Amino acid sequence: MKKLWDKLWDISPPVDARSPVFPGDTPYTQQWVAKLTEDCPVNVSAITLSPHVGAHADAPLHYDPQGAAVGALDLKPFLGRCRVVHAIDAGPLITTAHLQHALHDLPERVLVRTCRQMPLDRFDTQLTAFDPDTVQQLADLGVLLIGTDSASIDPADSKQLPSHQVIRQRGLRVLENLLLDDVPEGDYELIALPLKLMSADASPVRAVLRQLP
Repeated sequence: MKKLWDKLWDISPPVDARSPVFPGDTPYTQQWVAKLTEDCPVNVSAITLSPHVGAHADAPLHYDPQGAAVGALDLKPFLGRCRVVHAIDAGPLITTAHLQHALHDLPERVLVRTCRQMPLDRFDTQLTAFDPDTVQQLADLGVLLIGTDSASIDPADSKQLPSHQVIRQRGLRVLENLLLDDVPEGDYELIALPLKLMSADASPVRAVLRQLP
């Protein structure tokens, strides 16, 4: 008998000292505070990293001084039916035209693949971001969450962060740095829950897609 859920796509990039970070952000580092020996029964490490390393969920606190921390967010947007849409080689900004072929009967979550191959060992200063009008139109269609394989939904050199401000105004959630290289276009179940970090501006997630029955 075929299993109800017979395939998972792990869409989280690996996280280690080689993981790219936004220029000026805190990279991943790890130190061992205890090592297995005859006198110590366990290995224990301490890690330091920005919560924006690897696949992560932004909190409103990231772009709004009065915004909620990630641990206070409703989990609904991060769990449920989603649509993966390819907008490869879209250029600097994703417009609605790049997504138009996949906007019929849209679920509440949209993940957009922009890269032919996600850069896993360098930060892409020419990342593909979202036109803020596209974010507005997705919100008008009932979208609760936008995900991307880029490091940001705004250009890397943006100071105004217009797409983040639309997210703030419309109450949407965002996932960034998703690894979508091997995921075909289509509908899936998204599972990408942030940690309950009660004062943080973002959280790492272990993002996976599950095949729908």
